Amino acid sequence: MELNKYIDHTLLKATATERDIIDLCNEAKKYKFFSVCINSSFIPLAKQLLKGSSVKICTVVGFPLGATATETKVFEAKQAITAGAHEIDMVLNIGFLKSKNYVEVFKDISDVKLAIGKTTLKVIIEISELSKNDIVKACEICLDAKVDFVKTSTGFSKSGATLTAVKIMKKTVKNRAKIKASGGIGDLETAKKYIEVGVERIGTSKGVAIISEEMSEA
Repeated sequence: MELNKYIDHTLLKATATERDIIDLCNEAKKYKFFSVCINSSFIPLAKQLLKGSSVKICTVVGFPLGATATETKVFEAKQAITAGAHEIDMVLNIGFLKSKNYVEVFKDISDVKLAIGKTTLKVIIEISELSKNDIVKACEICLDAKVDFVKTSTGFSKSGATLTAVKIMKKTVKNRAKIKASGGIGDLETAKKYIEVGVERIGTSKGVAIISEEMSEA
């Protein structure tokens, strides 16, 4: 298992410095992670640092609350791609979902997907705020909007990924969308468990520790 290829090496803290981003990108190149996941203001720096490598740039939109206007999310996403992002992780409008305003939830996601075309779109549904039925409905709407991934968490809410929620997500999306698990995945055993239940990407700030643990077992 090439676990490094599952990892979006993540740093989304508001306090992240340029030095932190430099270190993140250097680690991503060293361990050949799939991508770095960063706030959009750091895309130009990451683009410069990752030039010539296979590491992609992933950024977040409507983050971390998902409550910004759809037009703002569309602008954010398009601007991020212009700056050099390869993938967009947008936060679903949780308030609309819990209001059962499914038309607006769909429009919010669909407008971003239409704006970015073939660029990979992952939609964060924030499972810690949702019931089982909400998770299923969010996944169904994401399928209707033709997203590429459904993602568990921002990492900034009450809790992160759970195996139970991922199993519900997988049962709903089947093979029509991929799943990204994020939030609280910090060791090799946990990462493997998520991959075993069908996760195709892992968002974590502990990528180096996970891969180092894997290498020590080899």
